[in-house]
Parts: sequence; C-alpha cells; structure tokens
Amino acid sequence: MAETEGSPFGGCLEKLKSYVRTRKGTILTAEILLSFIILVCYAASKHGGYSAVAICEMVFAIIFFIVFMMELDKQFLVVNWLWSDLFRAVIGAALYLITSLICVIGGSGDGARIAGGVFGLVAGILFAYDCYTIFLDIKSSRQHTAAPTDDTV
Repeated sequence: MAETEGSPFGGCLEKLKSYVRTRKGTILTAEILLSFIILVCYAASKHGGYSAVAICEMVFAIIFFIVFMMELDKQFLVVNWLWSDLFRAVIGAALYLITSLICVIGGSGDGARIAGGVFGLVAGILFAYDCYTIFLDIKSSRQHTAAPTDDTV
C-alpha cells in the first residue's frame, strides 16, 4: 500500500484491482483476453479476414472496461451506458457465433482457423452471458412508480 501512494498511478491501480474482482470486471476481462486469443488464432490462419471481429470487440470491451473502472459512466450522463453496453454485448455475441460457426464448419486443414472458431464459440457464449447480466441490471434499475391519481383535471 505504501509503494502505491507515491506513484502517480497508485489510485488507478487500486481501482483496477478492485474492479477486476467485481462480476462485470471479471466478465469484461475475460472478453478482452478471449478476443486477444481469437485475434492471434485468426492472424495465424490462412484467412486472416476474420480477425476484424476480434479486433473490434476487444477494443470496445477495453473502452467499456475503462469507462466502468474509472466510473466515467457516472460523470458522462449523456450516454446511457447500460444500454450501450447491452448493444455491444448483443452485437458481439451474434458476430462471434456467426463467424465462429463459419470458421469451424469451413476450416478444414487450417488448425488455427478452427481453434479461433472454437474460442469464438466460447466468446459468443460469454458475450451472451454478459447480455443476460446487463439485462438483469437494467431490469433491476427500473423504477416502477404508479401514475398519480388526481381527481382534479
């Protein structure tokens, strides 16, 4: 603790350590790592064009990781961060599942492409789980208030 107080990044490292231990931090960290593994697999395959999905999803996951870790979602209220994260996760799950099925089915003779496809299927399931947890957060954050019942018009 004493060595992080003097460094300029001490507060950031503490936020990083505490955020990675949360459920959302763990999911985003796993998404980033899986996207990197998929990127390496697709880059090593004969058809490297599938790596665009992994690059985009890794960059978006890093952006949302930083936003939620630094609690910028509470400062920039113009963007609805929960819904944006939900759209990111839905699109990521769909793209990973589609491209991974294409790679696994048509990747005969290209081991790196098949490995990327298998990791992509795992990533698609992880992104779908992220969608589910975000949906639960949105559902629990709604305020169900009754409409006022005024007799005067």
